[in-house]
Amino acid sequence: MQSCLASRFRRLALRTVFSLGMLGCTASFAIAQAPTGASVPMAAAIVNGDSIFLDEIEAVLKQRPASIAPLTISQQRQARLEVLSGLIDDLLLRQFLKANGPKIEPAEVDKQLAALDAAQKTQGKTLADFYRESGQTETQVRNSILAMLQLTKYVKEKAPEEELKKYYQANKEYFDKITVRASHIVIRVPGNASKDDREQARKKLEGIRQTLNADPKEFGTLAKKHSQCPSAPKGGDIGFFTRKWMLDEQFAKAAFAMKVGDLSDVVETDFGYHIIQVTDRTAGMKSTFEASLDDVRDCYMEETRQNLIQQLRRSASISISLP
Repeated sequence: MQSCLASRFRRLALRTVFSLGMLGCTASFAIAQAPTGASVPMAAAIVNGDSIFLDEIEAVLKQRPASIAPLTISQQRQARLEVLSGLIDDLLLRQFLKANGPKIEPAEVDKQLAALDAAQKTQGKTLADFYRESGQTETQVRNSILAMLQLTKYVKEKAPEEELKKYYQANKEYFDKITVRASHIVIRVPGNASKDDREQARKKLEGIRQTLNADPKEFGTLAKKHSQCPSAPKGGDIGFFTRKWMLDEQFAKAAFAMKVGDLSDVVETDFGYHIIQVTDRTAGMKSTFEASLDDVRDCYMEETRQNLIQQLRRSASISISLP
């Protein structure tokens, strides 16, 4: 396994929403500096007094694959909001690391930048090509490397081997590469939904579940009729997934606790309410803590990052003015 952080960045990028280039820097590690020039840049959000600019959002959007059909105005705004959310997470984390993160010597950043340069050369490219393709400046990439080095060191100081062993045991199904296949019926509920709307969605699913109790074979038919998910035409089938990182934690936790053929109670996630039916399960491959140590550290760090961001959001002052 490569020792440089570039390989670690690539693995972590698979677990995040946005990916930028070989370094594996995601949008959550790619916030730009305020643009310079005669015109005043438009702020899309202010986070604890620091601005995120509309130009930064557009730079990230340019890295996404082009859609087949032109996006509607509503879809364009939703895409900007999704990117902005990642940039807010990044800024919160950077602010925290600036105040609480360990000191990183410039030579450590230089070393990782040199590793990125070497990786670029194997593809017949230069760092300048990477900056252009990822829509970042050298300063931004250096800041991304610094943030990842700080986070890595911060987590390492707080995660002795005993803690990592506990994490490994708690998530052994993931490290054993066990996968589950499931179908679901979901009634989507927006985050700002009223208590009555939530209760109505839950009752609807409970009624569907009663029907399924009488005849579980009707799951596909009922999914096609009621599920508010792109998987509905396929009878709710969402394919195989791992215990972590691929789906909402509450959904995956419920599915992995079930046997093939089982039907779940109503499960609540950030997306709404679900009924889950497990249709298959693979045996995976037996792992050991020692052989999985690098992956355990990576997963522990990513989960620590996500939990930290959630905590920071609860106490942050965030003002969004996205047009």
